[in-house]
Amino acid sequence: MLVEGIKSRPLYGTLAARPGRLHLVAANDEGALAVLDMAGAALDGFLERTHIVYVPRGAAGERHGARLAALGAASYREVPTDAAAVGVIAAALADAGMGTQVYAAGTENLIAQVIAVALEAGLDPDATLAEHRGSLERRVQCVHCKAITEHVTTQPVACSGCGLMLLVRDHFSRRLGAFQGVCVDAEEPGTAPAPESVFA
Repeated sequence: MLVEGIKSRPLYGTLAARPGRLHLVAANDEGALAVLDMAGAALDGFLERTHIVYVPRGAAGERHGARLAALGAASYREVPTDAAAVGVIAAALADAGMGTQVYAAGTENLIAQVIAVALEAGLDPDATLAEHRGSLERRVQCVHCKAITEHVTTQPVACSGCGLMLLVRDHFSRRLGAFQGVCVDAEEPGTAPAPESVFA
């Protein structure tokens, strides 16, 4: 949809190292390039307080992962899914104190979840920074059954919970870290258009 003027629609910036005692970084896919750019411009001492978790995908992801590992951060970890990366960040936030900064880079699917767990952990929104790179895939919550469908690239999409065909809206819930999906053929069941790749 990408309708102009939707106030809940997330706006992303460019990753830049901020002053802080602890830096937690999550990235997937091409988000690795944003992390590499940030690290290259950071002041001395930044990487010594930085913990990076990365979700590689495909051959490009393996190359990016090798470059991230070579940065020499305080820790570097690769995980197989966005959910696993979010879990690592959530666990680190449970023990984090004042001066923690959280960075997320890559797809909106990962960014939304990382920012949501950071805010849930009590971080000030100003202590989070995100940069979108790569696929436009979305994380969608069905407004009917409340199920979350991950990695959505089509419009409409079948809900992973109730199976309804959902129109993926541009309205975004920061609390849930998801875009909202509503039944596209509620008035005339069975008339949903064929899914088309929109958020590739």
